[in-house]
Amino acid sequence: MTKFVALLRGINVGGKNSLPMEDLRELLAKLGCGDVATYIQSGNAVFRYKDDAAKLPELIATEIDSCFGFRPSVMVLTADEFDAVAKANPFIAEASEPKFLHVWFVREPTTRANTTRMSELESGGEKFLLTDTAVYLYAPDGVGRSKLAAGMEKCLGVPATARNWRTVCKIGEMVSGLNLL
Repeated sequence: MTKFVALLRGINVGGKNSLPMEDLRELLAKLGCGDVATYIQSGNAVFRYKDDAAKLPELIATEIDSCFGFRPSVMVLTADEFDAVAKANPFIAEASEPKFLHVWFVREPTTRANTTRMSELESGGEKFLLTDTAVYLYAPDGVGRSKLAAGMEKCLGVPATARNWRTVCKIGEMVSGLNLL
């Protein structure tokens, strides 16, 4: 069985799109996922799955819509894909705190990204790197103050979901510890 990471966008934010993680674990198990574990309330899950996972994002979104009345964006990556994104972060050595690093996972290559606008929004020592699988942002003044972070998805032109570096590291640890029978 293959290890996977599911990243859900826009759940449990500001009291909207409520999805308890226990319910998410049960939902994933119902869809045939094994060894399901979640991290914090923002929709991060790791699991193993034996079938073709290409349809899994749609299955998860449809099941959530059926059970909870909203349809989140769902991104599913293999453990190797997730690990490759994490290992490619060019700003790890520069950040004194993990909270200054963020990763936007993208569903498709960012060929339409408006990098000119991204550079215009960059400020206060911020740095970003755009790849086909992710955007890495070092925001030393905090992501909450970053105009680039606020405008990132619009600049990218493709569906994306962001995670701070602490969350990326924790998900990586969880994937490494998954029991594969």
